[in-house]
Amino acid sequence: MTATPVHSLDARYYTDPAIFAAERNGLLARTWQFACHASQLENPGDYVAFDLNDESLFCIRGRDGVIRTFYNVCQHRAHQLVQGSGTTRVVVCPYHAWTYELTGGLRAAPNAKSVPGFDASEISLTEVRTEVFLNFVFVNLDPDARSMDAWFPDVRRELAAFVPNWEDLKPLEWVEIPENCNWKVSVENYSECYHCSLNHPTFSTGVIRPETYDIQPQGYCLRHTTECNDLSQMTYDIDSGFANNDRYSSWFLWPMFSFQVYPGNLLNTYHWRAVDADHVVVWRGWYSVGGSDNETVRRMALQDRATTVEEDIHLVESVQRGLKSRGYVPGPLVVDPGCGVNSEHSILHLQRWMREAVADQG
Repeated sequence: MTATPVHSLDARYYTDPAIFAAERNGLLARTWQFACHASQLENPGDYVAFDLNDESLFCIRGRDGVIRTFYNVCQHRAHQLVQGSGTTRVVVCPYHAWTYELTGGLRAAPNAKSVPGFDASEISLTEVRTEVFLNFVFVNLDPDARSMDAWFPDVRRELAAFVPNWEDLKPLEWVEIPENCNWKVSVENYSECYHCSLNHPTFSTGVIRPETYDIQPQGYCLRHTTECNDLSQMTYDIDSGFANNDRYSSWFLWPMFSFQVYPGNLLNTYHWRAVDADHVVVWRGWYSVGGSDNETVRRMALQDRATTVEEDIHLVESVQRGLKSRGYVPGPLVVDPGCGVNSEHSILHLQRWMREAVADQG
C-alpha cells in the first residue's frame, strides 16, 4: 500500500488573524517564553520589564537571591509599575505610591489605615511561573505548566556539557530583526536546512558540513547536529578563547527560542516575539566570557547578520507574500525516512504541534 504524502499547513494558519489570536490566547500563554538573561539581574532589586503577547511583565531578583516574575500592574487601580530596567529597594507604583516588597507582597499604601478592614497581607502582585535555565530566564503564564525539563528532556544536561562555561557567559550584543511574516514562517525556515545549500552558501561551506546535518525531535525540542566544515575553509578562527569544538549544534525550544553553538563554542540565541499575523521580531543574542568584547564573536555576529540572517529575511517575507496568493495549493512535505539535510521531517513535527495548538483552542 502506497503511503499518502503529508501536505503542508493551509495558508490560513499563517495569514488568518483569528488563528493568531487563538495562538496568542492559548499556545503562547501556555508555553515557556524567554524573558531575560540572569546576568541582567545580578543584585537584589535589579529588574527588567518586557512584553509577552499583550501582557507587560517584569523579572526582579529578591533579597533571597530568587528571580521572580510579576505582571506589571499595581493591584490598586492597575497602573503599570516599572519600565525598562533598573534597580530598586522596593517596587513603588508611580500613581498612588502603593509599595511592594521584592517578593510581591504589599508593604504600604498611603492612608490605607483609614479603610475599615484593610489588610495589606492579603494583597500582592500576581506572580508568573519562572525558571532559570542555564542563566536564561524563562516564564510561563500557565501556573500549572510542566517544568522546562519535562518539556525539553535532556536539553539542560546536553547544553551544560556542550558549553562548559555557562556561568561565565554574558550577553555581548543583541540584534533586533523585524520580519514581515508570520512567526511560524520564520520558525519553520529556521528549523530545516533543505534550503541551505541553495540559499546560504557561506553557512553551507564555511560553517557546517551539509551532508552530516541532522534534526531530530527531543520532546518539544528540535535538536540540530552537524560536523563543521574542514577547518581550512572556516570563515573565522574557532580558537575564540572558549572550549574548542568541531561541531555545530542547535536546540530549538518550541515554540520561540533556540540555543545555537557554532564551532569554537560560540554561543548565540534566537528568540521570536510575535507581533501579529504578518509580523514577527527576531532577537539574535551573542555571548562572551563576562560580556567582554571578543573579536571572534563580533566578527561572527557581523558575518551572520550579513549572510544567513539577511538571506533568510528575503526568503520568509517572500513566503508570507506567497501564502496570500489564491494560486497557492499546499504541496507535500519532502520527508525522507533517512532524514538528513534535504528532508523536511522537522517541519512535519512542527506543523503537527501547530495544528494541535490551534485545535486545543477549539
